[in-house]
Amino acid sequence: MRDAAPPETSATDVAAAVRRDRIAALVQEHEFVRVTDLAEIFGVSSVTIRGDLELLDRQGVVRRVRGGAMQVRSAPPAESSYEVALGDAAIEKAQLARHAAALVSDGESIIIDTGTTTTFLARALVARADLSDLVVFTNSLRVAVELEPAIPRFSVLVTGGTLRPVTHSLVDPLGAPMLERIHADTVFLGCHGVHLDSGVTGVNLLEAELKRRMINASRRRVVLADSAKLGRIGLAPICDLPELDLLITGAAAPPDFVSAARDHGTAVDLVS
Repeated sequence: MRDAAPPETSATDVAAAVRRDRIAALVQEHEFVRVTDLAEIFGVSSVTIRGDLELLDRQGVVRRVRGGAMQVRSAPPAESSYEVALGDAAIEKAQLARHAAALVSDGESIIIDTGTTTTFLARALVARADLSDLVVFTNSLRVAVELEPAIPRFSVLVTGGTLRPVTHSLVDPLGAPMLERIHADTVFLGCHGVHLDSGVTGVNLLEAELKRRMINASRRRVVLADSAKLGRIGLAPICDLPELDLLITGAAAPPDFVSAARDHGTAVDLVS
């Protein structure tokens, strides 16, 4: 018995497949295309184009939206957990932290932001046996635990608020009232990125809002950012570069970036 012959592919099917391939390419090139424009380009009806877009949408090639189609954008990378981020550039972060700890004097009041580099800062401060009468405000449960061995040399105050498990930080609601009532000497901030035009940014809007409140509550503003974060832009704006008094980063920082940041009026300490 002879095998059945495969069904023939008509010229119409081929033309439709070619048209859909070209539609997909146009969407990728222009990010968004309209049904009416595609109908005019290919000389077919809007009904035919809608059918093409619905098929491409089901295949995951384009995203069907009202009036046309747009690119399928990959989901943004998930925010790294605190535990994963702690291991990234750990040696450089520890170096930045020791440098920052050396800037703190007896009797000062400081704010330590949430983050992995600021956790290293807490450890470096505890290791300074010569340091006493330090008042530390923090919104980080991890930082508070790291500082605990230095009590009573240090007074540690936790802001309160709503817990963000991924970073073990406390944010609004109820994360800000303490910060609105203090005037600290220095705030040490972590971040997701430092960009010459976009400034200092984070990945979470609630944390970024609290960071801005920390900036307003402090006389001196210091950001700790390993060199991999320079030039990076996160979702949530924190402050413009000229608002910083000091950026502490690694010796691998691009020289052009460092020069431009200093031209913006921000001091930069390179730590090796």
